[in-house]
Amino acid sequence: MNYITEKLKIIFPLVLLVLWQIASSLGFFPPHNIPSPIQILNGLRELIVIGLPPGSSLFLHCFESLLRVGSGFLVALVTAVPLGIVVGRFAVLRIMLTPVIEVIRPIPPLAWIPLAIIWFGIGFQSATFIIFLGCFFPILLSTISGVLSVEKRLIEAAKTLGATEKIIFLKVLIPGSTPSIFTGARIGLGIGWMTLVAAEFTGVKSGYGLGYMIMVARDIQRPDLVIAGMVAIGLLGYLLDVGVRRFESKLLRWR
Repeated sequence: MNYITEKLKIIFPLVLLVLWQIASSLGFFPPHNIPSPIQILNGLRELIVIGLPPGSSLFLHCFESLLRVGSGFLVALVTAVPLGIVVGRFAVLRIMLTPVIEVIRPIPPLAWIPLAIIWFGIGFQSATFIIFLGCFFPILLSTISGVLSVEKRLIEAAKTLGATEKIIFLKVLIPGSTPSIFTGARIGLGIGWMTLVAAEFTGVKSGYGLGYMIMVARDIQRPDLVIAGMVAIGLLGYLLDVGVRRFESKLLRWR
């Protein structure tokens, strides 16, 4: 069964691509609006060999985008996880902060773009801030949920054995909430990638980044390069998610 499942993961997308190519060849999709898979593949090759703008390789754009997403994600991780553990542990803090969190959380990261530009200007910091906001709340809420899911009897048993609050944090709460933290990290990383393009549309002046590259492709009316850039974002996001899942499986072998 696993063998069939693995094969279907490959076969089904290939069938869709073949049908798409056939439909494009028969004229169902106008090439200037919906390019064929072959056109997109040629576009990817053009982005790698020539670059957009010329001289700016796809790999350079990928590196800059990874740097922005990685920076925003890491800042979100090192702030949301400790805050989530503390909020989850102490009911008073949870009561105080929950209304604030629930008011700010629904605001889309893209709505912060004007303020980000006012606060940080157009550049790396504003784009990273937008990505940080996209990553922060899923990690925070998952961490709080993970701490709350730790069985109270484990905490009481640790106290009975003379454990200090520090030991309870390190030996009970953090290990017990780690699965939820990883879930939040994966969700946050995905949302960070979703906000990447818009963040780079408005918050980049270096001339590099996948979002910036897609914007240039739009300006010169090249939908094949636009979709090629989207494919690059999707593949990088998928590879990062796979990496996080593998790291999680190695770290949490006890599960």
